[in-house]
Amino acid sequence: MSETTESLRKKIDRAKDLQSVVRTMKALAASSIGQYEKSVNSLSDYYRTVEMGLEVCFREIALSAPAERIGQKSAGPIGAVVFGSDQGLVGQFNDIVAEYAVKKLAAMPGKPMVWAVGERVYSRLEDADLPLIGLFTVPNSVKAITPLIGQILVESEKLRNQNEDVELYLFYNRHKTRATYEPVSQRLLPLDETWQRDLAKRPWPTRNLPEVMGDSTETLRALIREYLFVSLFRACAESLASENASRLAAMQRADKNIEGLLEDFSGSFYRLRQSGIDEELFEVIAGFEALSRPHSPG
Repeated sequence: MSETTESLRKKIDRAKDLQSVVRTMKALAASSIGQYEKSVNSLSDYYRTVEMGLEVCFREIALSAPAERIGQKSAGPIGAVVFGSDQGLVGQFNDIVAEYAVKKLAAMPGKPMVWAVGERVYSRLEDADLPLIGLFTVPNSVKAITPLIGQILVESEKLRNQNEDVELYLFYNRHKTRATYEPVSQRLLPLDETWQRDLAKRPWPTRNLPEVMGDSTETLRALIREYLFVSLFRACAESLASENASRLAAMQRADKNIEGLLEDFSGSFYRLRQSGIDEELFEVIAGFEALSRPHSPG
């Protein structure tokens, strides 16, 4: 079916409307990356404070009371939290983290029990036949991260109450640059023994060594809860930054493709219009020549 100038004009208008939407999404994605990057950076000082508190506790009780060491190696089931997205237009974002989690969990001896953060990654994990025990909604802002972390902590605590030997892992895409990310994993529980020993041996920044006031075990448990909260918050914020980085890259590709389509449509439109103008001029010239010919006498 041959194109007309009218049909091409409609295609050009639709492509421009779509390009406007794509560029708006690009701007929103770029803005979102910034806010999640800031939230990750703002956690650094608080994380360091929690880490210093754990350092004191490990020095006082973790090394001197092996029976109470939370970092002892476990052979129990594995609880895993996989961060993905609820929305599309994010390229391979969900596929990458899902494939990474499936591969890592397959190499672990315990039976996995998985929570998915995001409907899109949930469906991919379901296709991989992983045992899914929960689905969480992806936060749409920095403020919405805290309620999500609270839900995850409650569910993980329920699982640990059922089996104290359960391990807890995080799987998420960590933001690298403005438009790149990489899948990573982190074991939250039990706490890594090497990390505990390194913390206990770390030199204190001042000459006055602190000590735990009151119940050392309760203090340690409170600090561990804060450590879990900060780690989960950071993983979620990193995942959200990576999601928007992937969306930004996808929108940049879409914008480039639309730009190419507009060039093709515009070229076809102007060629077709010029062809129509040429035909009209030819008809005018042919008519003029016909009228200009001398008529033979009848």
